[in-house]
Amino acid sequence: MTQAAGQGSAQVRDPGLQPERTRLAWRRTTLSCTVAAVLAARAVLHDGATAFGVLACALCLLLWLGFLAVAHRRMVTLTAPRPRTMSLGAARAAALCTVALAVCAVVMLI
Repeated sequence: MTQAAGQGSAQVRDPGLQPERTRLAWRRTTLSCTVAAVLAARAVLHDGATAFGVLACALCLLLWLGFLAVAHRRMVTLTAPRPRTMSLGAARAAALCTVALAVCAVVMLI
């Protein structure tokens, strides 16, 4: 009888607070990306707007928008009772946006 109860409980998964913690982590990461994009824009405007600076700033803002779209889609997915795992394409897009934003920041500092 305990085996049947164990099998029934294995089918119902209680995720606990894990989806909420993951949503909060995505929000913190999005906030960090936002701060990086705003600081990039500030650096361009503070040092004088050159064509290269404006182009780098525009690229930073596009990367920020891409990351924001991926993060928003993931946060919405996590509201489901049984959220799906993140797709490989979305994970690659988030990683690409993050690394490219860091590269843009380095290029703007040089």
